[in-house]
Amino acid sequence: MSRSPSESRGAGRGSGSGDPLRPSDHIDGVAVDDRTPSESDDGSITQPALGPLGWARWAWRQLTSMRTALVLLLLLAIAAVPGSIVPQRSADPNGVTQYYTDNPDLAPVLDRLQLFDVYSSAWFSAIYILLFVSLIGCVIPRTKHHWKALRARPPRTPARLSRLDDHTESFVELAPGQDAAGVAGSAIDLAAAQLKRAGYRVERYDAPGALSVSAERGYLRETGNLVFHIALIGVLIAVGLGGGFTYTGQRVVVEGTTFVNALTDYSSFNPGRFVDPERLTPYSMTLDSFDVTYQAPGTAGGGQAGDFAAHVTTQLSGQDPTDGVVRVNHPLTIAGDRVYLLGNGYAPTLTVRNAAGDVVFHDSVPFLPQDANLTSLGVIKVPDGLPEQLGLVGFFYPTAQKLDSGALTSVFGDLVYPTLTLNVYAGDLGIDDGTPRSVYTLDTSSMTKLTGMDTDVSSIELVPGQSAELPNGWGSVTFDDESLDGEGASVKRFASLSIHRDAAGPWVLTFAILSLAGLLAALFVPRRRMWVKATPDGNTVRIEYAGLARGEDPALRAAVEQVSQKHGDALETVLRADRVRSQPPAGEASDRA
Repeated sequence: MSRSPSESRGAGRGSGSGDPLRPSDHIDGVAVDDRTPSESDDGSITQPALGPLGWARWAWRQLTSMRTALVLLLLLAIAAVPGSIVPQRSADPNGVTQYYTDNPDLAPVLDRLQLFDVYSSAWFSAIYILLFVSLIGCVIPRTKHHWKALRARPPRTPARLSRLDDHTESFVELAPGQDAAGVAGSAIDLAAAQLKRAGYRVERYDAPGALSVSAERGYLRETGNLVFHIALIGVLIAVGLGGGFTYTGQRVVVEGTTFVNALTDYSSFNPGRFVDPERLTPYSMTLDSFDVTYQAPGTAGGGQAGDFAAHVTTQLSGQDPTDGVVRVNHPLTIAGDRVYLLGNGYAPTLTVRNAAGDVVFHDSVPFLPQDANLTSLGVIKVPDGLPEQLGLVGFFYPTAQKLDSGALTSVFGDLVYPTLTLNVYAGDLGIDDGTPRSVYTLDTSSMTKLTGMDTDVSSIELVPGQSAELPNGWGSVTFDDESLDGEGASVKRFASLSIHRDAAGPWVLTFAILSLAGLLAALFVPRRRMWVKATPDGNTVRIEYAGLARGEDPALRAAVEQVSQKHGDALETVLRADRVRSQPPAGEASDRA
């Protein structure tokens, strides 16, 4: 009498068998007392509890997986985005100061999130280090496996090549008396030689009744993949360590003045952690002239600047001076430093005298451009020599023109009708307490406005060579004409320069080129296996060709056909030559007859 399925299952459980349809004494049966601790009463398997070491191994496997490395690489790219949106202290400290001025409520929040120091922030460094560890954990095991694969023999020829998708075969008819086994051996020798010349690694696998050669190539694909990842590690190391030997500084240089590569001569300086600011390479750089070419009004692009060129004289310690030119996107190299042109503008020369006629201030002051026509804003601070500290806020117009409202504007960037207007403030400049103050801004909270709007005195308006009296009879201010006997520009220009030393640059470039070469190899080198098999069969030899790709390889079928065609043509030539050699000469044949 047969049992129902439910009875069978019940009997199986009662006997303690792992399979309910097998008795408990079956070879695969498990008695109740012999169950493993991870097996519950209902036969299900429970996951054993992981200890600290087990969890550590699991975390390491997750971190060193290729998927995690790709996610971290994406996170690193996303994390770098704020660095291109928000000004960074390392590259643009003045921009950070201006951001605080423009956004007093938002700036402290961004600063707490380290968004002004993105590339040295804790969260960016964490992603950077995790990516570095992940890539190393990925590369080392794969390198070991790849090294073993390179030294291994090509795989044995499958018994049934016809089961492969990319397969073709041909038959060679033998002449009477030809040895089929010898022809098969010659065919395989010829195939091995051809495949080897094509870059395959070959191995003969001969069996009774069938001769074959196994070939494979494309290990350069995996080599390129490893080179790509190793190069990425190289980039991370170069950026991480090279950044410690990198420094960046900014300096505004007025025509005729000299910059010295010393910490005290920089407007701002941001060294790497391994840079000693007191041991910079000594050299000097003098801005001889700053030339700008403007498109003439009325022409295409009229009024626009076409070319900027800062002509400088550089001199290394103990060497002769040399001339150089700094242009936009064409930096000047000196003593391993790269000098970049960041900006330019005008630097009106002002002289302030007290009531006795003594000079209390004389300097060429850079004015910051506010529009495309170089309407520029500048600040002059006179801390000593007058009854009170004096601050002058000025607007400079290279080509001044009065608007309907009466205000001035600049209509052209070149010096056609240069005009300077000044508003005078008296009071505390806020510099006596030692607090750093920007030379481009004036804190008027503790000062009294003496000229301009909201006062009874008009703003001072000057052209080069003119002077005007200061309020309250305190003295005079002169807009100096810098031209010599009417020759040359009446107002000096300045160039904003960035001096940058990047010790990691050549290494990053090298590793970037390697990573690109590795990526190209990983993408375009096919990984293939090819087999040629010869089977003697009476007066014929059956020759089979087959290929197998690792991954997608749409050209594999064409490759198999090409191997078949070349091998068949070469084999036909060899057999024809053998037949000719085996035939006796015509005279000898007639003598035998």
